[in-house]
Amino acid sequence: MTAATTTTARNNRGTDTTGRSPEELRELVSHWGAELELAPAEVIVEWAAATFGERFCVTSSMGDAVLTDVVSKVVPGIDVLFLDTGYHFVETIGTRDAVEATMPVNLISITPVQSVAEQDATYGKDLYKTDPDLCCKLRKVEPLAERLANYDAWATGLRRAETKNRVIAPVIGWDARKGKVKISPLARWSDEQVEKYMADNGVLVNPLVYDGYPSIGCWPCTRRVAPGDDPRSGRWAGTNKTECGIHS
Repeated sequence: MTAATTTTARNNRGTDTTGRSPEELRELVSHWGAELELAPAEVIVEWAAATFGERFCVTSSMGDAVLTDVVSKVVPGIDVLFLDTGYHFVETIGTRDAVEATMPVNLISITPVQSVAEQDATYGKDLYKTDPDLCCKLRKVEPLAERLANYDAWATGLRRAETKNRVIAPVIGWDARKGKVKISPLARWSDEQVEKYMADNGVLVNPLVYDGYPSIGCWPCTRRVAPGDDPRSGRWAGTNKTECGIHS
């Protein structure tokens, strides 16, 4: 893509792009998935912004701001969705606030229908212990799905190097459950590439990353990880659960 494409991508953020049908979106994935598989992250973002305009957003769990940094440099003012589950570490909320204060993005915090106290009253205390799948569904999966109704496509920070379950994550994919185009600009990035980008660009990083938490979720379900272990082994430790459901 050219500099003109980048300009078009930025300008499209100021337009109200009409949503496409699922058939049209799947056709885009079918054509562009292979075309952009080996493209640099910035080119993938340029294509997404030029194609979807204001119906393109980013989701971030605030483990770091690498994806947000990459996207916001191509599309200043991009919507960045953050799921405020009510169970986040203080450091995660702090990272969210720092991103909002220092980066050219429109930070949108999404909250579940029920507060933690209301959920406890309905389902019993500490649902994350008794039924973690339902807890994730109520506090992450459903709130995000509802908010994504405003978009045709969203960018995620998924990387194939993170876990064996994500090896097949496509750069441009189709999420049939949500009826959305799922874009993973960093899918092919190695851990070394991420670290170099953070160092070269002074990217905001959740301080927990440097305290033994390479993968950060809600505090009740996240543990420190020993050096050399799977970075995601601290998520739902002691259970068979490996994903919250957003990416499954």
